[in-house]
Amino acid sequence: MAFYPEGINNHLARRFDSYGDIKAAMQRRELLEATVIRCDEAHNLYVDLGCCTGIIPKNEGAYGIIEGSVRDIALISKVGRRVCFYIMGFHRNSNSVIVPVLSRRRVQLDCRQQYIDALLPGDIIRAKVTRLEPFGAFIDIGCGINSLIPIDMLSVSRIAHPCERLQNGQLIRTALLHREPHKLTFTLKELLGTWAENAAGFTVGETVTGTVRSVESYGVFVELAPNLAGLAELRDDVSPGERVSVYIKSVIPEKMKIKLVIVERLFTGNAVPPLPYYVNAPHIDSWLFSPPGCTKRIATYF
Repeated sequence: MAFYPEGINNHLARRFDSYGDIKAAMQRRELLEATVIRCDEAHNLYVDLGCCTGIIPKNEGAYGIIEGSVRDIALISKVGRRVCFYIMGFHRNSNSVIVPVLSRRRVQLDCRQQYIDALLPGDIIRAKVTRLEPFGAFIDIGCGINSLIPIDMLSVSRIAHPCERLQNGQLIRTALLHREPHKLTFTLKELLGTWAENAAGFTVGETVTGTVRSVESYGVFVELAPNLAGLAELRDDVSPGERVSVYIKSVIPEKMKIKLVIVERLFTGNAVPPLPYYVNAPHIDSWLFSPPGCTKRIATYF
C-alpha cells in the first residue's frame, strides 16, 4: 500500500451511494479520503461520505491523541479538509441512524510502520506544506503525519521567513536529514542545486531580475535563485522583499561570489517562484555545494 500526504490523490476520495458500498469498502480495508464537515464540542470529526455522514471519534482522529503528543487543535483544523481513514464498523446513534465509524489514527499507524519507519537519511520523498512558522515549514510526509524543515534547511540563500520560499498546500520534494526516536527532520536545499549548477544559468554582462534579501552596510544581497545570491553596491532606496533588475558584473567561482549592479526597482512581490530541483534520484548520500577550487566548503553528508 502506498501512503501519500492527505488531499493530493483524488483516487482516494470517495462519496458512497449506499451503506452496502461502505460495508464492501470496510471489508476490503480500503484507504479512503473524504472531507470533514464538522468537529463537535468533544472533538469528534464528522465526515461527508455521500449517502451518509461518518464519524471519526476523537481518540481515532490522529496518532498521538491518546498518548498526548498531538493537541486537539490538530483535529479542529481538519474541518473543511480531506482526511484519510479506514472504515472500522457501524453504530446506531441516539436518533436510531446508522453511522459508519472511521479511524484516521489506524491509517497513520500503518503509514508509520510500513513507510515512515523505513526511511533512511538521504531518502527523498514527496510532501505537502501544511504550516509556515518563523522557524521553519511543517510538512505532511504521509497521511497527515507532520515533520519539520527548519528555515536554514530551505535554501542556501538566506530568507527571513519560510513564506519567502514556500506556501501552504504546496507539494514539494524533500530529503530526510536525520532521525531521532520521536522526531524526523527534513531538508530542501540539497535538492536545489550546487553553486555551480545555479551560476551556470547566468552570464556576465546580462541583466536579470532578482529579489532583495538583505541590505547591509557594505552592499545589497540579491537572490537570483533559491541557492544563489549576489552582492550589489549599496543603495538606500531598496528594502528586503523587493524585486529588482540587476546587471551581472562578474562571476567568481573560486570565491562563490557574483557581483551585481541594481539597475531598477521593480515591485514588492509576494508570489513564490517554482522550486528548481536538480536531484531526480530517490536518495542522496552527500552534497557538495562549493565549486571546485573554492576555499570555502559547504557540504551535507546524510
